[in-house]
Amino acid sequence: MQENLFEKDLFGAPVTTVPPTNKQPPETTPTDSAKPPPAKARKARKASVQAVEWSDALRALGDALPAQVHLGTSSWSYPGWQGLVWEGAHSEQTLSKKGLEVYAQHPLMRTVSIDRNFYRPLSASDFARYAAMVPADFRFMVKAPSLLTDALVRSDDGRGKEPNTAFLSPELALQEFMAPVMEGLGKNLGALVFQLSPLPWNMLDRLPQVIAQLRTMLCALPALQPHAPDGVIAVEVRDPQWLAPDMLPLFAQALRDASATYCIGLHAKMPPLAEQLPLLRKLWPAPLVCRWNLHPVHGPYGYAEAEKLYAPYDRIHHPEPDLHAELAALIRTFAAHGQPVHMAISNHAEGCAPMSVQTLARAITQHPPHA
Repeated sequence: MQENLFEKDLFGAPVTTVPPTNKQPPETTPTDSAKPPPAKARKARKASVQAVEWSDALRALGDALPAQVHLGTSSWSYPGWQGLVWEGAHSEQTLSKKGLEVYAQHPLMRTVSIDRNFYRPLSASDFARYAAMVPADFRFMVKAPSLLTDALVRSDDGRGKEPNTAFLSPELALQEFMAPVMEGLGKNLGALVFQLSPLPWNMLDRLPQVIAQLRTMLCALPALQPHAPDGVIAVEVRDPQWLAPDMLPLFAQALRDASATYCIGLHAKMPPLAEQLPLLRKLWPAPLVCRWNLHPVHGPYGYAEAEKLYAPYDRIHHPEPDLHAELAALIRTFAAHGQPVHMAISNHAEGCAPMSVQTLARAITQHPPHA
Protein backbone atom coordinates (compact mmCIF):
# COMPACT_ATOMS: atom_id res chain seq x y z
CA MET A 1 0.00 0.00 0.00
CA GLN A 2 1.28 3.45 -0.86
CA GLU A 3 2.19 5.61 2.13
CA ASN A 4 0.30 8.64 0.84
CA LEU A 5 -2.93 6.64 0.97
CA PHE A 6 -2.91 7.25 4.70
CA GLU A 7 -1.57 10.78 4.59
CA LYS A 8 -3.85 12.09 1.87
CA ASP A 9 -7.03 10.02 2.04
CA LEU A 10 -7.38 10.08 5.82
CA PHE A 11 -7.16 13.84 6.21
CA GLY A 12 -7.59 15.30 2.75
CA ALA A 13 -4.11 16.77 2.35
CA PRO A 14 -0.62 15.27 2.15
CA VAL A 15 1.78 15.59 5.07
CA THR A 16 5.46 15.16 4.29
CA THR A 17 7.23 16.41 7.40
CA VAL A 18 7.91 14.82 10.77
CA PRO A 19 7.69 17.39 13.58
CA PRO A 20 9.23 18.52 15.79
CA THR A 21 12.67 17.85 14.30
CA ASN A 22 14.19 17.62 10.85
CA LYS A 23 17.20 15.77 12.15
CA GLN A 24 17.79 12.62 10.13
CA PRO A 25 19.22 9.81 12.31
CA PRO A 26 22.16 7.75 11.14
CA GLU A 27 21.57 4.26 9.84
CA THR A 28 21.07 1.65 12.55
CA THR A 29 21.02 -2.13 12.58
CA PRO A 30 19.58 -4.49 15.21
CA THR A 31 23.03 -4.80 16.72
CA ASP A 32 23.21 -1.01 17.16
CA SER A 33 20.83 -1.22 20.10
CA ALA A 34 23.67 -1.97 22.49
CA LYS A 35 27.40 -2.28 22.72
CA PRO A 36 29.04 -3.95 25.72
CA PRO A 37 30.59 -1.55 28.23
CA PRO A 38 34.28 -1.80 29.04
CA ALA A 39 35.31 -4.73 31.23
CA LYS A 40 36.18 -2.49 34.18
CA ALA A 41 32.77 -0.87 34.06
CA ARG A 42 31.11 -4.28 34.01
CA LYS A 43 33.03 -5.38 37.11
CA ALA A 44 32.21 -2.17 38.93
CA ARG A 45 28.49 -2.51 38.53
CA LYS A 46 26.40 -4.07 41.24
CA ALA A 47 24.70 -7.41 40.73
CA SER A 48 21.40 -5.86 39.69
CA VAL A 49 19.56 -5.18 36.46
CA GLN A 50 21.58 -2.70 34.42
CA ALA A 51 20.85 -1.05 31.10
CA VAL A 52 23.03 -1.86 28.15
CA GLU A 53 25.16 0.97 26.85
CA TRP A 54 23.08 2.50 24.06
CA SER A 55 24.85 3.27 20.83
CA ASP A 56 25.03 6.84 19.53
CA ALA A 57 22.96 5.75 16.51
CA LEU A 58 20.14 4.47 18.73
CA ARG A 59 20.15 7.66 20.81
CA ALA A 60 19.99 9.74 17.62
CA LEU A 61 17.05 7.66 16.42
CA GLY A 62 15.23 8.36 19.68
CA ASP A 63 15.96 12.08 19.38
CA ALA A 64 14.51 12.09 15.86
CA LEU A 65 11.13 10.67 16.92
CA PRO A 66 8.36 13.27 17.40
CA ALA A 67 7.85 13.96 21.09
CA GLN A 68 4.19 12.90 21.08
CA VAL A 69 4.96 9.47 19.60
CA HIS A 70 5.05 6.86 22.37
CA LEU A 71 6.35 3.51 21.15
CA GLY A 72 6.82 0.48 23.37
CA THR A 73 6.13 -3.17 24.01
CA SER A 74 3.61 -5.38 25.76
CA SER A 75 5.15 -5.96 29.20
CA TRP A 76 8.90 -5.99 29.84
CA SER A 77 9.96 -9.07 31.85
CA TYR A 78 11.67 -11.11 29.11
CA PRO A 79 15.12 -12.60 29.80
CA GLY A 80 15.67 -12.94 26.04
CA TRP A 81 16.03 -9.18 25.74
CA GLN A 82 19.53 -9.45 27.19
CA GLY A 83 21.82 -7.24 25.12
CA LEU A 84 18.85 -5.38 23.65
CA VAL A 85 17.45 -3.73 26.78
CA TRP A 86 19.56 -4.92 29.71
CA GLU A 87 22.92 -6.53 30.13
CA GLY A 88 23.46 -9.79 31.95
CA ALA A 89 21.19 -12.79 32.44
CA HIS A 90 18.17 -12.28 34.71
CA SER A 91 15.14 -14.33 35.60
CA GLU A 92 11.65 -13.32 34.57
CA GLN A 93 10.82 -12.74 38.25
CA THR A 94 13.75 -10.35 38.68
CA LEU A 95 12.87 -8.44 35.53
CA SER A 96 9.23 -8.21 36.57
CA LYS A 97 10.31 -6.38 39.72
CA LYS A 98 13.35 -4.44 38.51
CA GLY A 99 13.26 -4.39 34.73
CA LEU A 100 10.84 -1.52 34.15
CA GLU A 101 13.24 1.17 35.37
CA VAL A 102 15.88 -0.08 32.92
CA TYR A 103 13.35 -0.52 30.10
CA ALA A 104 12.24 3.10 30.50
CA GLN A 105 15.84 4.28 29.95
CA HIS A 106 15.84 2.84 26.41
CA PRO A 107 16.01 5.70 23.88
CA LEU A 108 12.93 4.41 22.00
CA MET A 109 10.73 3.03 24.78
CA ARG A 110 8.26 5.72 25.78
CA THR A 111 5.35 3.49 26.75
CA VAL A 112 4.60 -0.06 27.87
CA SER A 113 1.34 -1.96 27.91
CA ILE A 114 0.46 -3.42 31.32
CA ASP A 115 -1.40 -6.48 30.09
CA ARG A 116 -1.39 -8.35 33.40
CA ASN A 117 -4.17 -6.05 34.60
CA PHE A 118 -6.44 -7.90 32.15
CA TYR A 119 -6.09 -11.09 34.21
CA ARG A 120 -5.98 -9.66 37.72
CA PRO A 121 -6.82 -6.04 38.56
CA LEU A 122 -3.90 -4.18 40.11
CA SER A 123 -4.12 -1.77 43.01
CA ALA A 124 -3.38 1.95 43.06
CA SER A 125 -0.17 1.19 44.97
CA ASP A 126 0.91 -1.25 42.24
CA PHE A 127 0.45 1.44 39.59
CA ALA A 128 2.18 4.04 41.77
CA ARG A 129 5.18 1.74 42.10
CA TYR A 130 5.40 1.50 38.32
CA ALA A 131 5.04 5.26 37.88
CA ALA A 132 7.92 5.84 40.29
CA MET A 133 10.23 3.85 38.00
CA VAL A 134 9.80 5.90 34.82
CA PRO A 135 10.57 9.47 33.68
CA ALA A 136 7.94 12.19 33.56
CA ASP A 137 7.37 11.91 29.80
CA PHE A 138 6.77 8.14 29.88
CA ARG A 139 3.16 7.03 29.29
CA PHE A 140 1.56 3.72 30.26
CA MET A 141 -0.97 1.76 28.28
CA VAL A 142 -3.20 -0.36 30.55
CA LYS A 143 -5.67 -3.08 29.61
CA ALA A 144 -8.96 -3.11 31.49
CA PRO A 145 -9.71 -6.25 33.53
CA SER A 146 -11.41 -9.10 31.69
CA LEU A 147 -14.17 -9.11 34.29
CA LEU A 148 -15.37 -5.92 32.53
CA THR A 149 -14.55 -6.75 28.93
CA ASP A 150 -15.42 -10.43 28.49
CA ALA A 151 -19.10 -11.22 28.00
CA LEU A 152 -18.51 -14.74 29.30
CA VAL A 153 -17.18 -16.26 32.50
CA ARG A 154 -14.54 -18.69 31.30
CA SER A 155 -13.06 -21.91 32.61
CA ASP A 156 -9.32 -22.44 32.97
CA ASP A 157 -9.09 -23.71 29.39
CA GLY A 158 -10.71 -20.52 28.05
CA ARG A 159 -14.11 -21.96 27.26
CA GLY A 160 -17.12 -19.82 28.05
CA LYS A 161 -19.22 -21.25 30.88
CA GLU A 162 -21.94 -18.69 31.47
CA PRO A 163 -22.83 -15.02 30.85
CA ASN A 164 -20.75 -12.49 32.75
CA THR A 165 -23.11 -10.23 34.71
CA ALA A 166 -20.27 -7.70 35.25
CA PHE A 167 -19.74 -7.20 31.50
CA LEU A 168 -19.41 -3.45 30.76
CA SER A 169 -20.52 -2.53 34.29
CA PRO A 170 -20.03 1.24 34.82
CA GLU A 171 -19.68 0.80 38.57
CA LEU A 172 -17.00 -1.87 38.32
CA ALA A 173 -15.22 0.01 35.53
CA LEU A 174 -14.74 2.92 37.91
CA GLN A 175 -13.98 0.85 41.00
CA GLU A 176 -11.75 -1.86 39.55
CA PHE A 177 -10.05 0.07 36.74
CA MET A 178 -10.33 3.80 36.43
CA ALA A 179 -9.93 4.79 40.10
CA PRO A 180 -6.75 2.77 40.84
CA VAL A 181 -5.15 3.60 37.49
CA MET A 182 -5.77 7.34 37.77
CA GLU A 183 -4.63 7.46 41.39
CA GLY A 184 -1.53 5.35 40.84
CA LEU A 185 -0.23 6.51 37.46
CA GLY A 186 -1.18 10.18 37.62
CA LYS A 187 0.30 12.16 34.73
CA ASN A 188 2.07 9.04 33.43
CA LEU A 189 -1.30 7.67 32.37
CA GLY A 190 -1.49 7.23 28.61
CA ALA A 191 -4.05 4.95 26.95
CA LEU A 192 -6.61 2.94 28.91
CA VAL A 193 -7.72 0.12 26.64
CA PHE A 194 -10.97 -1.79 26.95
CA GLN A 195 -10.13 -4.84 24.84
CA LEU A 196 -13.47 -6.56 24.29
CA SER A 197 -13.07 -10.32 23.97
CA PRO A 198 -14.84 -12.15 21.12
CA LEU A 199 -18.57 -12.02 21.69
CA PRO A 200 -20.79 -15.12 21.63
CA TRP A 201 -22.96 -15.42 18.52
CA ASN A 202 -26.17 -14.48 20.31
CA MET A 203 -24.60 -11.12 21.26
CA LEU A 204 -23.16 -10.51 17.80
CA ASP A 205 -26.69 -10.92 16.48
CA ARG A 206 -27.75 -7.98 18.65
CA LEU A 207 -24.63 -5.89 18.34
CA PRO A 208 -26.49 -2.53 18.37
CA GLN A 209 -27.63 -3.27 21.93
CA VAL A 210 -24.08 -4.16 22.95
CA ILE A 211 -22.85 -0.89 21.45
CA ALA A 212 -25.47 0.97 23.44
CA GLN A 213 -24.32 -0.82 26.60
CA LEU A 214 -20.72 0.10 25.80
CA ARG A 215 -21.72 3.74 25.31
CA THR A 216 -23.46 3.79 28.70
CA MET A 217 -20.35 2.50 30.46
CA LEU A 218 -17.95 4.83 28.65
CA CYS A 219 -20.08 7.90 29.28
CA ALA A 220 -20.13 7.10 33.01
CA LEU A 221 -16.34 7.19 33.29
CA PRO A 222 -14.55 10.28 34.66
CA ALA A 223 -12.68 12.59 32.32
CA LEU A 224 -8.93 12.03 32.21
CA GLN A 225 -7.98 15.66 31.53
CA PRO A 226 -6.51 17.67 33.16
CA HIS A 227 -5.52 14.83 35.50
CA ALA A 228 -3.53 13.14 32.73
CA PRO A 229 -2.73 15.48 29.81
CA ASP A 230 -2.13 12.64 27.31
CA GLY A 231 -4.73 10.29 28.74
CA VAL A 232 -7.21 8.65 26.37
CA ILE A 233 -9.79 5.90 26.71
CA ALA A 234 -9.78 3.47 23.79
CA VAL A 235 -11.80 0.42 22.79
CA GLU A 236 -10.26 -2.57 21.02
CA VAL A 237 -12.47 -5.33 19.59
CA ARG A 238 -11.86 -8.88 18.42
CA ASP A 239 -14.88 -9.34 16.14
CA PRO A 240 -14.83 -7.82 12.62
CA GLN A 241 -18.61 -7.31 12.82
CA TRP A 242 -17.97 -4.11 14.82
CA LEU A 243 -16.49 -2.59 11.65
CA ALA A 244 -19.27 -3.69 9.27
CA PRO A 245 -20.81 -0.83 7.23
CA ASP A 246 -24.10 -0.95 9.16
CA MET A 247 -22.36 -1.01 12.58
CA LEU A 248 -19.59 1.51 11.91
CA PRO A 249 -21.72 4.68 12.37
CA LEU A 250 -23.21 3.34 15.63
CA PHE A 251 -19.82 2.33 17.00
CA ALA A 252 -18.20 5.64 16.02
CA GLN A 253 -21.04 7.67 17.56
CA ALA A 254 -20.80 5.74 20.83
CA LEU A 255 -17.08 6.47 21.05
CA ARG A 256 -17.52 10.14 20.16
CA ASP A 257 -20.29 10.61 22.73
CA ALA A 258 -17.91 9.36 25.43
CA SER A 259 -14.83 11.26 24.18
CA ALA A 260 -13.20 7.86 23.63
CA THR A 261 -11.40 6.51 20.59
CA TYR A 262 -10.76 3.26 18.78
CA CYS A 263 -7.70 1.11 19.42
CA ILE A 264 -6.41 -0.50 16.24
CA GLY A 265 -5.93 -4.18 16.94
CA LEU A 266 -3.43 -5.90 14.64
CA HIS A 267 -4.52 -9.46 15.23
CA ALA A 268 -5.51 -12.41 13.08
CA LYS A 269 -9.12 -12.12 14.27
CA MET A 270 -9.40 -8.63 12.78
CA PRO A 271 -9.20 -7.17 9.25
CA PRO A 272 -5.87 -5.69 8.10
CA LEU A 273 -4.90 -2.15 9.04
CA ALA A 274 -6.30 -0.47 5.93
CA GLU A 275 -9.77 -1.89 6.62
CA GLN A 276 -9.78 -0.45 10.15
CA LEU A 277 -9.03 3.09 8.97
CA PRO A 278 -12.65 4.09 8.12
CA LEU A 279 -13.44 4.16 11.85
CA LEU A 280 -10.45 6.43 12.51
CA ARG A 281 -11.71 8.81 9.83
CA LYS A 282 -15.07 9.05 11.57
CA LEU A 283 -13.37 9.81 14.90
CA TRP A 284 -10.89 12.40 13.64
CA PRO A 285 -9.38 14.37 15.32
CA ALA A 286 -8.38 11.96 18.09
CA PRO A 287 -5.22 10.33 19.44
CA LEU A 288 -3.88 7.21 17.75
CA VAL A 289 -3.91 4.05 19.87
CA CYS A 290 -2.64 0.78 18.39
CA ARG A 291 -1.71 -2.65 19.69
CA TRP A 292 0.20 -5.00 17.38
CA ASN A 293 -0.66 -8.31 18.99
CA LEU A 294 -0.09 -11.40 16.83
CA HIS A 295 1.38 -12.28 13.44
CA PRO A 296 -1.38 -13.61 11.15
CA VAL A 297 0.72 -16.62 10.15
CA HIS A 298 -0.30 -18.21 13.46
CA GLY A 299 -4.04 -17.81 12.92
CA PRO A 300 -6.58 -16.30 15.34
CA TYR A 301 -5.80 -18.77 18.14
CA GLY A 302 -2.06 -19.02 17.63
CA TYR A 303 -0.60 -17.47 20.78
CA ALA A 304 0.73 -20.81 22.07
CA GLU A 305 2.25 -21.56 18.67
CA ALA A 306 3.86 -18.12 18.49
CA GLU A 307 5.23 -18.46 22.01
CA LYS A 308 6.74 -21.84 21.24
CA LEU A 309 8.35 -20.61 18.01
CA TYR A 310 9.50 -17.15 19.12
CA ALA A 311 10.76 -17.71 22.68
CA PRO A 312 13.10 -16.41 24.07
CA TYR A 313 12.09 -13.42 21.88
CA ASP A 314 15.61 -12.40 20.96
CA ARG A 315 15.30 -12.10 17.16
CA ILE A 316 12.84 -11.40 14.34
CA HIS A 317 11.28 -14.51 12.83
CA HIS A 318 8.50 -13.15 10.58
CA PRO A 319 9.33 -9.58 9.45
CA GLU A 320 6.46 -7.43 8.20
CA PRO A 321 8.08 -4.61 6.18
CA ASP A 322 4.85 -3.56 4.43
CA LEU A 323 3.01 -3.22 7.74
CA HIS A 324 5.89 -1.19 9.19
CA ALA A 325 5.62 1.19 6.23
CA GLU A 326 1.84 1.54 6.66
CA LEU A 327 2.10 2.10 10.40
CA ALA A 328 4.90 4.63 9.96
CA ALA A 329 2.83 6.65 7.47
CA LEU A 330 -0.14 6.61 9.81
CA ILE A 331 1.92 7.61 12.85
CA ARG A 332 3.63 10.43 10.93
CA THR A 333 0.22 11.78 9.95
CA PHE A 334 -1.13 11.82 13.50
CA ALA A 335 2.07 13.35 14.87
CA ALA A 336 2.11 16.03 12.16
CA HIS A 337 -1.40 17.04 13.25
CA GLY A 338 -0.34 17.26 16.91
CA GLN A 339 -2.14 14.11 18.04
CA PRO A 340 -0.61 11.80 20.67
CA VAL A 341 0.36 8.32 19.51
CA HIS A 342 0.32 5.28 21.81
CA MET A 343 1.72 2.15 20.14
CA ALA A 344 2.51 -1.18 21.83
CA ILE A 345 4.08 -4.14 20.03
CA SER A 346 4.01 -7.71 21.32
CA ASN A 347 6.78 -10.27 20.99
CA HIS A 348 4.17 -12.32 19.13
CA ALA A 349 4.05 -9.76 16.31
CA GLU A 350 7.38 -10.58 14.65
CA GLY A 351 9.34 -12.45 17.31
CA CYS A 352 11.19 -9.71 19.22
CA ALA A 353 9.31 -6.59 20.29
CA PRO A 354 12.35 -4.32 20.95
CA MET A 355 13.65 -5.02 17.44
CA SER A 356 10.17 -4.37 16.00
CA VAL A 357 10.09 -1.03 17.83
CA GLN A 358 13.47 -0.06 16.40
CA THR A 359 12.40 -0.95 12.85
CA LEU A 360 9.19 1.04 13.21
CA ALA A 361 11.02 4.04 14.69
CA ARG A 362 13.39 4.03 11.77
CA ALA A 363 10.50 3.94 9.31
CA ILE A 364 8.75 6.82 11.09
CA THR A 365 11.78 9.10 10.96
CA GLN A 366 12.52 8.46 7.32
CA HIS A 367 10.80 10.93 5.02
CA PRO A 368 8.33 9.41 2.57
CA PRO A 369 9.85 8.79 -0.89
CA HIS A 370 7.68 11.53 -2.46
CA ALA A 371 8.69 14.17 0.08
